[in-house]
Amino acid sequence: MLSLVIMLIGLVAAIAIVINVRRFHSNSLRALTVVVALGVFLLFFWIASFRYVGENSVGVVVTNIGKKLPAGQIIATEGEMGPQAKILGPGWHPLLWPIIYDVSPAQVVEIKDGMVGLLTTTDGLPLPAGEIYAEEWGKEVFQGMLRAEQFLTAGKGYKGPQASVLTPGKYRINPKLYVIEMVPATNVAKATVGVVKSNVGPLPEDADAAVDSLVGEGMRGIRRQPLMPQMYYLNTKALEVTVISTAKKVVRFTKAGGAKEEREITVRSSDGFTFPVDVRVEYEIRPADAALVVANFGDDKAVLQDRLNSAVRAIFRNNAETVKALDYVQQRSQQESQSLVMLAKEMEKVGVNVTAVRIGDVGDEATLGLLLKTQTDREIAIQEQMTFQEQQRTAEQNKALTKTQQEALEEKRLATAAYEVQIAEKDKERQIIAAEAEAEAIRIRAEAQAEAFRVVAAQIGRGNAALVELLKIIGERDIEITPRVMVIGGGSNAGGDHDETTALIGTMLDSMLSRPAAAETPAEE
Repeated sequence: MLSLVIMLIGLVAAIAIVINVRRFHSNSLRALTVVVALGVFLLFFWIASFRYVGENSVGVVVTNIGKKLPAGQIIATEGEMGPQAKILGPGWHPLLWPIIYDVSPAQVVEIKDGMVGLLTTTDGLPLPAGEIYAEEWGKEVFQGMLRAEQFLTAGKGYKGPQASVLTPGKYRINPKLYVIEMVPATNVAKATVGVVKSNVGPLPEDADAAVDSLVGEGMRGIRRQPLMPQMYYLNTKALEVTVISTAKKVVRFTKAGGAKEEREITVRSSDGFTFPVDVRVEYEIRPADAALVVANFGDDKAVLQDRLNSAVRAIFRNNAETVKALDYVQQRSQQESQSLVMLAKEMEKVGVNVTAVRIGDVGDEATLGLLLKTQTDREIAIQEQMTFQEQQRTAEQNKALTKTQQEALEEKRLATAAYEVQIAEKDKERQIIAAEAEAEAIRIRAEAQAEAFRVVAAQIGRGNAALVELLKIIGERDIEITPRVMVIGGGSNAGGDHDETTALIGTMLDSMLSRPAAAETPAEE
């Protein structure tokens, strides 16, 4: 609009100058005036051809004259009439006269952080048969393919959805060719992986194979290698991402049957008992198996849970059919191990790693009450019998212990007696030796006294010697020497030393007999 106004101003100014030509009488002045008028018009016409594009805008040019576009083509690449592939950058651009060219500004495309721009082109070559998305541009040609003139010519770009995307940043692109859809980037969280189903690329040779057939990078189908936890800028329409949890999960089969629990499992034993079993199954999906899970179930939710539930129930029912009810109760750990091996093998085929199988309550009062009571009574009887046997063994052991202790005591006594005999023998020998020594000493003393008496008797006479010995005894024993016994001799030989001696002996005997208690009392004490 502004360009048209400028052109009109220039035209009016030129006309005004030409009108004033008649005032000049000189042909040269008239000619000069016409030239000036033409120059003014051309100047304004030139100025009117300038178009300004702002810093954050692009200029979209539409040509209103020229050769018509070929059938089916929307964007002109060689100056044909219609939207032009080339866009205008920031600044002034000349030679874009109004009526001939329409220039409209468009905002620079800005992709925010955490977002991705999905591209769809309105013009280009038709997509190859069977293709839904144009294959992704390589890094070396990406920037060139964002220029419409190259995309539609040398780039040989395809019309329709593109596998390539715009990552966060600003882009000057032709909005007539590129239609942008903003979508969140793909964020693979912790403890998860992303399985990619690619709608772009060549089909594998075994495209008609089983559902669990996986493909490599760049192929169409479910890619074997998953996306590890991080942010990805993907075309979520060309590359469908299914997030699979790699955390361990627990499925409970209980009688309560809560919101997150399955119904308890009912089994029948070989002896005809039907009873419930509480089961807990732990499993996980390893990153390397995530693609197989998606290929079989689509995700890790309802369909997978149904498959797991079916396998768990079938395995537990089959295992119970081979054992009696009481054995099943008593062999809980064996049933756990057996079920784990079978379930792990079954679920491994579809990419699920079963890590544990736990059995909780087995049966209840209504189903196994009578059987368990019988077993309890039996166990009590067995325990009582074992207790009696244990008591009997204890009594026998105590008896043996008492016997051993008695034998040990008797052996101790025998040993003590033997030692006492030896001691007595030694005492006997000592007493004998002491007695012999005492006897020898007495003999020696007697001989010495006899010798001494003999020597004294030889000097003073036997009678006087005997008198001296008696006097010694009297002094040692404190004997009274006053005669209390009269000895009268008869006969002619009576008297003399013999009578005196007799009288003295009598006195000594009387004294000794009068003090027996005084002499014996110390000895008894």
